[in-house]
Amino acid sequence: MYDAVIIGGGPGGYVCAIRLAQLGKKVALIEKSHLGGTCTNVGCIPTKALLTGAHLFSEVKDKSRKLGVNVGSVEYSLAQAMRHMQRVVGASRKGVEFLLKKNGVEYVKGTAVVQDKSHVAIKESGQILEAKNLVLAHGSVPVVFPPFDKVEGAWTSDDVFNMEKLPESIVITGGGVIGVEFSTYFSSVGTKVYLIELLDHILPSEDEDVVAEVKKSLTRRGVEIHESTKVIAIERVAPGYRVTARKNGEEITVEGEKILLAVGRKPNIPEDVKSLGVRIEKGVVTDEHMRTNIEGVYAVGDIRGQIMLAHVAMFEGIVAAHNIAGEEMKMDYSAVPSIIFSNPEVAIVGAREKELEGKDVIVSKFPVSANGRARTMEERDGFAKVIVDAETNVILGLAIVSPSATDMIMEGVIAVQNSLTLDQLLHSIHPHPTLTETILGALEGVEGMAIHI
Repeated sequence: MYDAVIIGGGPGGYVCAIRLAQLGKKVALIEKSHLGGTCTNVGCIPTKALLTGAHLFSEVKDKSRKLGVNVGSVEYSLAQAMRHMQRVVGASRKGVEFLLKKNGVEYVKGTAVVQDKSHVAIKESGQILEAKNLVLAHGSVPVVFPPFDKVEGAWTSDDVFNMEKLPESIVITGGGVIGVEFSTYFSSVGTKVYLIELLDHILPSEDEDVVAEVKKSLTRRGVEIHESTKVIAIERVAPGYRVTARKNGEEITVEGEKILLAVGRKPNIPEDVKSLGVRIEKGVVTDEHMRTNIEGVYAVGDIRGQIMLAHVAMFEGIVAAHNIAGEEMKMDYSAVPSIIFSNPEVAIVGAREKELEGKDVIVSKFPVSANGRARTMEERDGFAKVIVDAETNVILGLAIVSPSATDMIMEGVIAVQNSLTLDQLLHSIHPHPTLTETILGALEGVEGMAIHI
């Protein structure tokens, strides 16, 4: 008998399995497809592999001559970019498999069928695994709805990674993180992009100043953005698709060689999990220990339908593992970083400014254009914004729009997670010349004492 059987080899599942093994437990992990889940195979990793190449392509075209690098003609090769992406994805899969083996986790390749909370069958072999605890980590699938589900050849985010040629034009529906990242990629490599968002603005969860910077960058790359716009019909026309949408009460049409539905993902909850009797509200419901309503059954990651991010799934897997091992550990979602690999990048943690309207807070911003390191990089767009409680001086939130924002955000994560104060960050010496000094400038501005602006 196993101490735990984990279904799903994505970030939540494999991290949970490894931590349980590190805690001395006998563990089996079942995965029907590729190890690494959505993130490794059709999400974070392949997207960033393609975006890295697209960003380099843009950098060479836009900056090389200014920086004294003469490269002549510059061309983008999708075939080579896809080979790079496939190498990275393959290495990541093998890396997960190596870590499972290294830590003594039994890896079972096959389709799990839950019989009850203690028994899981492998569909292909008929093998039955018995366990004291069961962890549901089934992940998610792309959301598809009318009229997209009736259109032959319509892409979801999963399909992009199988393309054999770059489309000359593409209509992307969904202006959230996925839509913005793919708009950044395709526009950077020369594809005409139409981005359609149903709500008032793209990145609807974020503050307007953050959105404005992203829109400015996309527009500069030729992206045509339509907000408050609902797709009502799609038809095939040579050589692609005609999309009819309603915008501010009027109908508009755009045409693209390809169409991409990028409105997010939904929990993957198969019938055997539903039959188990776990409580489901959008996703499988858990408490802060990652326990479901059934004793001995846990759920982590996208199957919960809450914050569907790989780094959240990983930490949920760790929390579940420690509780299965008999320790007391709870999830804390107060300082979850949100990152977007646009150009410039976006990273936010903690409270958004729009969430704190009417509250006694101080908001301070410092522009990237005033940062010395940014000037050496020929970068001008973006800012760092800090939100501070006016009475306690506790850091409530940090937003960064900047090159390397996704790396710099950890200062804010640590500050928000630990309720650090303005002085504690101000009295920490920031290295010069670095982009992190944009954060320092924003912190100095809280008291009206920014030095470099």
